[in-house]
Amino acid sequence: MGTRRNGLRRESFVLSVDVGTTTIRCHVFDKEAKIRGSCSSKVVLLYPEPGLVELDPEELWTGFIKVVKGAVQDAGVQMCQIESLGISTQRGTFTTWDRTTGRPFHNFISYQDLRAAKSVCSWNSSYTMMAVQGALKLLYLISKQKRFLAASVVVFSTQHVTFRLLWALTHYKELSQAVAEGTCCFGTIDTWLLYKLTKGEVHATDYSNASATGMFDTYQMGWSGLLCSAVSLPLSILPKVEDTSYGFGSTDPSIFGVSIPITALMADQQAAMFGECCFDVGDVKITMGTGTFINIHTGSKPHTSIAGLYPLVGWKIKEEVVFLAEGNAADTGTAIKWAQGLGLFSDVKETSAMAYSVADSDGVCFVPSFSGLQGAPLNDPQACASFMGLKPSTNKSHLVRAILESVAFRIRQLYQTMLSETCIPITKIRVDGGVCSNDFVVQLTTDLIGRKIARPTHHEMSCRGAAFVAGLGVGFWKNQEELKRLHTTDEMFLPRQAAQTSTDLGVVSGEYVPVLQSWEKALRRSMEWYNRP
Repeated sequence: MGTRRNGLRRESFVLSVDVGTTTIRCHVFDKEAKIRGSCSSKVVLLYPEPGLVELDPEELWTGFIKVVKGAVQDAGVQMCQIESLGISTQRGTFTTWDRTTGRPFHNFISYQDLRAAKSVCSWNSSYTMMAVQGALKLLYLISKQKRFLAASVVVFSTQHVTFRLLWALTHYKELSQAVAEGTCCFGTIDTWLLYKLTKGEVHATDYSNASATGMFDTYQMGWSGLLCSAVSLPLSILPKVEDTSYGFGSTDPSIFGVSIPITALMADQQAAMFGECCFDVGDVKITMGTGTFINIHTGSKPHTSIAGLYPLVGWKIKEEVVFLAEGNAADTGTAIKWAQGLGLFSDVKETSAMAYSVADSDGVCFVPSFSGLQGAPLNDPQACASFMGLKPSTNKSHLVRAILESVAFRIRQLYQTMLSETCIPITKIRVDGGVCSNDFVVQLTTDLIGRKIARPTHHEMSCRGAAFVAGLGVGFWKNQEELKRLHTTDEMFLPRQAAQTSTDLGVVSGEYVPVLQSWEKALRRSMEWYNRP
């Protein structure tokens, strides 16, 4: 595989960009799936008011161009040697723009944004919602179709696009006018970047991104007309949904000097799953990044959840459709970054040693809920972040250990929900994300769930996954078996043989039973905090 110039075959590469919550990262991958060049840029989050989180679309676009050019330069190659481009993006962050001019009507509204929290709570507890859920349960009893059962227990979340988009439609006059005139485009970050890269030629997304918006029916594999009609969202503004591996078009030559085929769009968590080579039913991926995400491969059919795991399209490549069930918890990396800003430590790498330097957290519990306790099994956007159990003997190391323990405790909570919900035998567990470089967190997670966990050489898997899908699309790599052979594991964490105790918390190491019980008590006290008089 290569580019022929003057009769000579030149080495070719795949380019992949991941737009995360805090960083835009680009890697140049060679045929051995090794990173030959990299560049990154910070994502600047805007906080116009308490609870509001936004991104400047033009600043994001500038950052995207910067990292692509920087990574290619760092690799010492030329743009004409890039065979294809794959893009992985954070999910649920969206903007709207004018179809003819390309001008955004407002900033990107982040998935972390809480402007629609009251609307979400109001709708979830409304008589309309109860009536809809009752009707759906009746439809399930009559038809036995699982999609009706799944829909009957779904509750809206602020992380989903639905109510934030409704807020935008009612607060931005230009936007509502454009909808009426048929000149409005909606898009998550992947759609916006694709639109910009093709100079307005393509308005599309892929199944993995669409399925994470809260407006997509994973059973019907299309935008949910029923939902959009119920909450008055216009279907006309939504992008076309294509396969994850697809010829989305090529970059306009004025941007990078050459046209580069765009052959993969992918949501970040699904991309990380693909990058970890979790291709088999029962494979589990745990991402410890800005938030915590736990995904399990459920096969060719979506999982019907009762406790709140979210059914997602993992990827669609030609005839293959893979579904995942996901549990998530916000504020994992956010809490660690906050603690660093507070002066608890100067370098994140110190935290593992600090946690190991004390025997326990001195009875201190930390609840990591700066954005509420989103996701299964809690689903409480009104919860507050908190330290509980502070005493005169508490020092910095105790506080750091409590923060790191809270990450592992929340992962265990999600893992237990996943086990009881899916009843799928676990085949393997892999971790990724910046926080997984912390030995204390990964080892404690391993001990708490009682399963071995593999940590890869490179912790940022979303970029790798998008590259894999993009490369498969142009024949750069042949198949998934080749990708498995290229996958490398840095370290395997094994559960320590501590005494196991069976409690209402499940089977856990005996030393952690009272700690977990205290933490769950702290969780309960933090819930509904902002609803209290």
